[in-house]
Amino acid sequence: VPLQASGGGLVQAGGSLRLSCSYTGSAKSINHMGWYRQAPGKQRELVAKITSDGSTTYADSVKGRFTVSRGFATAYLQMNSLKPEDTAVYFCNAGTKGLYYTDDGAPVVSRPMDYWGKGTQVTVSS
Repeated sequence: VPLQASGGGLVQAGGSLRLSCSYTGSAKSINHMGWYRQAPGKQRELVAKITSDGSTTYADSVKGRFTVSRGFATAYLQMNSLKPEDTAVYFCNAGTKGLYYTDDGAPVVSRPMDYWGKGTQVTVSS
């Protein structure tokens, strides 16, 4: 599994948690990384993602509370002011590029891939 996720757990409302997700392939091949979540009885939804150029996207429900960032091949989701409605299984996601360049400038052509990590439970108690 090329994605290794960590973090999550149980926290009281208003508390904070941080999720981490590491891609075991080349950091230069990453097009985007982020998290989705799925609550019981609901569809999986985008929480936040960050692209290779640093652009970020957030669900309206988490704007101002969650922050996604990335360093090399690891992405982080800092979750503050957690609410009970944030309770869900969180899934790390990463997409790779079809073309990227090594440190030496050599082009690498590969099939773009979309990876999912194992879900991690986040539970926010009221």
